[in-house]
Order: sequence, then C-alpha cells, then structure tokens
Amino acid sequence: MRIAIDTGGTFTDCIVIRGSQIRVLKIFTSPDDPARAILEVIRSMVGANARHSLLILHGTTVGTNTLLERKGAKVALVTTAGFEDLIEIGRQNRPRLYDLNVQREPPIVSRVLRWGIRERIAPDGAILMKPSVSALRRLKQEIRHSGAEAIAICFLFSFANSANERAVAKALQTLGLALSVSHEILPEFREYERVSTVAINAYLAPRMGQYLARLENGAKRFFSSKTPSVRSTNPARPPLTFVMQSNGGVTSAARAIREPVRTILSGPAGGVVAARWLADLLGRKRVISFDMGGTSTDVCLLDGPARTTHETVLGGLSVAVPVLDVHSVGAGGGSLARLDAGGALRVGPESAGAMPGPICYGRGGVQPAVTDAHLLLGRLDSEYFLGGEFRLDLERTKRGFEYFLRAQPRAFRSQLNKLMTPLDLARGIIVVANATMEKALRVISIERGHDSREFSLICFGGAGGLHAVELARALGIRRVIVPQNPGAFSALGILLSDVVKDLSQSVLLSVPKETSHSAQRRRFFQQLEQRMQQLEQAGRAELRKDRFPAEKAQAQWRLDVRYVGQSYELLVPFTLAFVETFHQEHAKNYGYADSARPIEIVNLRLRLILPTAKPKIAPERRIPAADVRSAALAKKGVWFGRRLYRAGFYQREKLLPGTRLEGPAIVVEYSSTTIVPPDFVCGVDEYRNLVLTCHAQ
Repeated sequence: MRIAIDTGGTFTDCIVIRGSQIRVLKIFTSPDDPARAILEVIRSMVGANARHSLLILHGTTVGTNTLLERKGAKVALVTTAGFEDLIEIGRQNRPRLYDLNVQREPPIVSRVLRWGIRERIAPDGAILMKPSVSALRRLKQEIRHSGAEAIAICFLFSFANSANERAVAKALQTLGLALSVSHEILPEFREYERVSTVAINAYLAPRMGQYLARLENGAKRFFSSKTPSVRSTNPARPPLTFVMQSNGGVTSAARAIREPVRTILSGPAGGVVAARWLADLLGRKRVISFDMGGTSTDVCLLDGPARTTHETVLGGLSVAVPVLDVHSVGAGGGSLARLDAGGALRVGPESAGAMPGPICYGRGGVQPAVTDAHLLLGRLDSEYFLGGEFRLDLERTKRGFEYFLRAQPRAFRSQLNKLMTPLDLARGIIVVANATMEKALRVISIERGHDSREFSLICFGGAGGLHAVELARALGIRRVIVPQNPGAFSALGILLSDVVKDLSQSVLLSVPKETSHSAQRRRFFQQLEQRMQQLEQAGRAELRKDRFPAEKAQAQWRLDVRYVGQSYELLVPFTLAFVETFHQEHAKNYGYADSARPIEIVNLRLRLILPTAKPKIAPERRIPAADVRSAALAKKGVWFGRRLYRAGFYQREKLLPGTRLEGPAIVVEYSSTTIVPPDFVCGVDEYRNLVLTCHAQ
C-alpha cells in the first residue's frame, strides 16, 4: 500500500493507491507541527488496512519554510583561514539593478560562529598545508562552548582533494552535532555557491531530522498499536518513508535527514513530475504546468523532459544542488489583499495559511483573500467546498469585505466608498492575482524565447482551475487541461517519482582540439570515461548504503561544458559527440557557436535512476453527446467581469468521457473547482481530464 503526502501552506494533500484503487484526502495543515496533520491523514486513509505493508512518500515544505522564516539551527562554519566572510560577501550581482536602497539578506551564519583553519589544498589537489593537531583541539573546544547546533565544513579546493575536510570532520564528530561537509554535499568549484549550499544544509539538518523522526515514530506507533492481530501479523514490517527531492526524484528519509538541502523545493517538484507524466500519456510534448495552491503558484515549462538547474536562489541565499526549473510567486488561494502606501491594491505574498485561513473558513481570518473573492463572485459555492465536508461562510465574507473598505485610511476612504463595493474589491483581487501569475508564466515562456501559443496549460492545485482559463487567454494558450483530482495532483507526482541519486565532481579539463592527434583524443576520452565510472561506483555504493537495489539503477552521464574563458557552462550528455552537441546547444541558447574556440569540461554529472511502478490508466470509450443532466447540481448567479450570468454547477465525478459543457459553467469536485467562462467550452477526454478551449478556436 502506497500513500503519497504533499504538505502545503494551507492543505495537506494525500493520495493512496492500493491495487488499482485511488483515494484522495485533503485536510488542513498544522503549521505548528506538520507531522500531526500527516499522521492524521495516515490514520484516516489506512484505517483497517494497517495490517498491510505501507510505503509513505512525502513532499515536505519543512526545509523551505525553515529557510524562508529563518528558523533553522545555530550553525558553526569551519572554512579555510582568511575566507570566513565569503558567505557574507557573496557575489557582486545586484538583485535589482537600479535600486539604490537594496538590502541583501543577512547570512545564516553569524560572524561569531565562523572559524578559519590554517590549511591549504592546491587547485590540482596537492596538499600544501594540513590542519595542525593543536588547531583542531582548540577548534573543537571553541565550538563545544559556542552553543552551535550543527557544523558546516567547507575548504578551498576540497573538491580536488577532500583529505583536510575529512580530517576536520573526524576531529569534530565526537561533539555529536550534525555535520555537513562540502565534499559530500557539493564537490564542485565556485566557492561561494558551495559554502552557501553546505551552510544551508547544516542550517536545516536538525529540524528536518527531528521532523522526520517524529513522522516515522508516529507511523510506527500507529501500526504497532492498532490491534493484537496487527501486532501478530506485521510486527517486523514498519512503514517505510521516502522523501521527495527538488530534482524530481525520491530518496530515503535517512538521506533526506543528512542532506535536507536537496528537499527545499520538494512539493513543487511533485507537480512537475505529474504534469510530465500526464503530458506523455496524452502525447503532448510541449506543456506548461501551473500549480496554484493556498500560498503560492509554481509554474514550469516542459519542452520534453523536465529541466533541472544548479543556480537557484531561495530567500536570498544561493543553492547549487540540482533543482527542477520551477518559478514560484506568492499568489495562492490564501493570498491576502491590502492597500499599499499609495492606495494601490496588492495581493500577496502574505498568506492566510491554514490558520486562520481566509475569512470564509470562519476560523478567525479578517483580511480578504483570493478564495474569499471567488466566493463573493459566486465562483465557489459554500455547499460544495471539499465535497460538502467543509461549509464556507458567505455572510461572514461579505461583512469582512465591507469592514476592509471602511477601515482604510481617511485619504483613501472617500475614493474607495465611491468607486468600490465588495464586488468591485473582489474583482480587483482576482485581476491583481492574475497579473502576478501571468508575469510568472511569461518569465518561463516568452522571456526565454518560447511561443506560449504552442503549449498546452496543465493546471492543478486547489485553486488552479479558478484562474487557468484567464491566464491562458492572456498568453494565447489554446488548450487548458485539468487532470482528475487536481487538488492532489502534486501528491500523485510524488507517488509517480523514481528514486533518483545525483552526484557531481568538478574536473576543469581542457578538451583536445579536433586537430589533435587521434591517439591523444582517444586517451582523453578513456580518462574521462574512467572518472565517470569511478563517480558511478561511488553513487551505487551510496544507493546500497540507503538499502536500494543499486545494481538495477539506470545511469545517465552528463557534462558541464563551456568555451574557455566563459563564466558559465551548458549541460550536455556524455557521448563521443559531446563536443558537437555543445556547439549546437550553445547556438540554440545564445544564437552563435564557434567550433574553432577551445572548450573545457567543468563538471562531471551523474544521475542514477531506480524506476518505480507506475499506475496503469486505461482510456475509456467516449460517449458522443453524453448526457450531463445526471451531473447537474444547480444553476446560480456567477459574475464574469461586470456581468452576472446564470451558470450551471456540475459534479465532475459524474461527467463521462465525451461530455461537452458550454460556458458559463462551474465544475465542482472534492479537491478543486474549475470555472468555464461564457466564451469557453469544456470537454471530457478518454482519461476524464477536463479540456477547456475557446469558442473562437
């Protein structure tokens, strides 16, 4: 029995697959202790099936929230003497070029907790100076009395030779603190990115370890205490826990505890995996995934396999481990509305979260949110939210909007009272939220040279179906696809994810020119292949350490390549033709290539993949002109723009393949709601996806 759990800012989503049966559950996240909501989900979904073996796959926001909220551990940073302030100096890049008052985020390691050790490794790996025994003894004493909760170790050129880092780690391991060592986490050049990544790993490790330990122990206690029959039939088969990584694959909980930096975008990665799976199922290569939850919106352009990046900034801090190329903005169903100092309406990035939530949840929220705006406009119905299990409070929402308008400063009040009613405010909130999300979609498509009209939009998340059509209209996207159970689609992606292990090694090797002697080029390729084989052996050994069948893992060899003198590189597959591939990719990305210019290999990259079983979904027969009367719930007033329409509400579970709905219409289901504007039509395909297209098309 496999259960996938995606913890978001507002809801914890769960999907269970047992055999061919799929069940979905959404409950409110418990921000004070996310493990509590997850254990509640497990108890509810597993129930009497506790006697079966259980595999828990978990997408978590613990790492992300810990970093953004700056609630991590007190970290001691040990680095090469003279480089203690590198983590604070960073790069000279300005986040906003013309902002003269820009403030950089402070480093996560304070100055008093940075130690420099006299040691030195040469760029070629030669040991120029070893740390002295007396220096290590003094370092150990000072860290013991510093109050540090975790240790990060990062020396210059340790990617070429890790001997000095290993010596310091051995001396400090008796302190009993979580150790993050750069040659294990990120053995790559670029010192700032490496020290930042290792420090973040140390910053997250204690909290992630405590969280996953609570989760695993709680699940084990639940299984061991169900009934005497459970104890007798399943005493030695406790639940196994896997954690979603930012690279689109899962790993063991033990590995996630040691390397939590690889989980900082755990939740959004699941949605991308699911979107790619669905696109492949439908035979569509080019899609854009649009995941709108309660707190944020995550978008990703997929033109073939999901792309990863090694240049991520989160909370103003650089992270260099592989991460799916997802762009996130603070716009979700719980995003709060406010007026800025000039009286302009703003929405987000602040969110109502799970507690107190939007006004309509009736849990203490007083500030209008996006979900409240949809309820006032009739696009959400209080009776059908979460399948009728949770009733939204429309009257409370109306009073909250009226109070918001009255409570504004005197300078804005007369203008607001003349020009804005609660309905006007609700429309404005939707428009502003859409503008934020449209900008995010443009960043990953049009601004990168893609024609958005050539893509389909796969929308999911609890609020995705409420906004996807308007965003598609703005970008000229002709087709919107809403999968089944969209509110738990990211959890499905976690369930579909393979076990993935990424490794890298900086080498900085010059590639022989085409005119070089063939024997010289042959020796170069042989040496390169030997290095890749050594990296693969190390990766398979780590998989075995995590109790995975390493011999079944599929290996992907890749190279970071650049022209000599360039600052950044392109990722290409390692084949005999990698030089030609690099020139082609350079021309594709930058508009030119120079085959006469010397190139160099910067990093070797290895990905080991253990495929997991995927659910088999058979297409259903379409029924021409399928009758929609059995799915009809009611007809109610819904606002589109400034016009009130009489729109039909339909229960999605009863819409059969071949069904065609003319807008305006609202399709409701347990995990989400989808709006069909007056100029759109909604069809149901053979996999029960909703497919929305404009009448004009």
